[in-house]
Amino acid sequence: MAVDQLVELSRLQFAVTALYHFLFVPLTLGLVWILVVMESVYVMTGKTIYRDMTRFWGKLFGINFALGVTTGITMEFQFGTNWAYYSHYVGDVFGAPLAIEGMMAFFLESTFVGVFFFGWDRLSRPKHLMVTLLMAVGTNLSALWILIANGWMQNPVGAEFNYVTMRMELVNFWAVLFNPDAQAKFVHTVSAGYVTASTFVLSISAWYLLKGQDVEFAKRSFRIAAAFGMASVLSVIVLGDESGYTVGEAQQTKMAAMEAMWNTEPAPASFNLIASPDEARSRNDWAVEIPWVMGLIGTRSTTQVIPGINQIKEKNRNRILSGMTAVQALEEMKADPHDAAARATFEQHKADLGFGLLLKSFAPKMSDVTPEVIQKAVDSTVPHVAPMFWGFRAMVALAAALLALYVTAFINTLRSRCDRMRWLLKWALVMLPVPWLACELGWFVAEYGRQPWTIYGVLPTRLSMSNLTVTDLYGSLTGFVLFYTVLLVIEMFLMVKFARLGPGSLGTGRYLNEPVHAH
Repeated sequence: MAVDQLVELSRLQFAVTALYHFLFVPLTLGLVWILVVMESVYVMTGKTIYRDMTRFWGKLFGINFALGVTTGITMEFQFGTNWAYYSHYVGDVFGAPLAIEGMMAFFLESTFVGVFFFGWDRLSRPKHLMVTLLMAVGTNLSALWILIANGWMQNPVGAEFNYVTMRMELVNFWAVLFNPDAQAKFVHTVSAGYVTASTFVLSISAWYLLKGQDVEFAKRSFRIAAAFGMASVLSVIVLGDESGYTVGEAQQTKMAAMEAMWNTEPAPASFNLIASPDEARSRNDWAVEIPWVMGLIGTRSTTQVIPGINQIKEKNRNRILSGMTAVQALEEMKADPHDAAARATFEQHKADLGFGLLLKSFAPKMSDVTPEVIQKAVDSTVPHVAPMFWGFRAMVALAAALLALYVTAFINTLRSRCDRMRWLLKWALVMLPVPWLACELGWFVAEYGRQPWTIYGVLPTRLSMSNLTVTDLYGSLTGFVLFYTVLLVIEMFLMVKFARLGPGSLGTGRYLNEPVHAH
């Protein structure tokens, strides 16, 4: 029970810090490109209002960026403090993209963030636009390298276990870089960030229009946000299923849990629109099904089947038995490094070593393994279905609501009448928190769906932890929650303060709410 508590507390601490951090990340990823669009229009037209738009929304971007960096640094330290064995076991692979992210992307974006704010009167218009563009590239490069690391956790390619060092080691960097899971996650995640930023600008601009404050500024901001958001939300929907389906066995497990698909169906499989999953009996008590849809989305064909949870478990049972043999052979090799028979056995079964290690979560020694232990390990290979099933559907429902908003907003901006449609402006304002909820749900589905693994099929979560006590974890968790809550309150205070002031906070003398000294 103590081990279970340590595992759950360690997971909770990382989840809390990640969820807090991900409140800042999507807005940073998207808002920086909206700044590029606004400043590009300024450079092309010379209209001062677009310069003011870039500076004002850039001020809000800067507040968010600073607090996002603060929360992100803590997460990297946790790999050493809370997940030390994970860092030891896979650090050669996982550490490479994180190191590149720090050297390439973080320094790039941090440098040009400073030049963006202090270079307006020191650089020509084209040069400052180039700074903004490089800032955007750096920000999104940062996301790329982090998601390459995360994609490897979902689909571990380009690495092999070395029985001499007892660690996973990088053997093919290009396989890690071009991991299809990582690429799919990147385009989906940054598109979600673009939607978040678009909704941020759209909602605040709608609020200005409802109040009649700085109408021309707000109309132009609303128009850019509507167009950028329309393209982004379509990208999220089109690219979203690419990030989860048929990319290795890890995603098959995740997909089966997301769809509450207990048994393999004849191709093409139907889609459970809603259902009542019953994990105890491995079935759905009831379901509203749409024929063919799941098969077409999940396999892009009418002939390929999608494995169900029960079939996946049986396959995993065979892998666990094979992995048990690999663990036993590895122990024999440790006792006698020259044991050729043990080495041959290990080479034959090493692909399933991680599944053998999964048994250690339930029985420290292979000699303690019983049929009951094997069954526990088999059952643990699929995450709990209900949170996955409903979490995914909530995310999709929020995405559909955003699509409806952006279709409506984009059409009416083309007709130049959005500022007169108060119901549309109120709708845009109410939708402000929706993309953040969708992003957090997406993160939950992606990461919870990988359990019981930190690295799918390679390293179980239970074996990844540091040697900590429950008191250590409660203390640090409390500290993180308090510290991050303070940061969030600071962010909200500053965002609300400057959003209320609007472009008048720039002190140009052209807008409402100008500070007194501006005159």
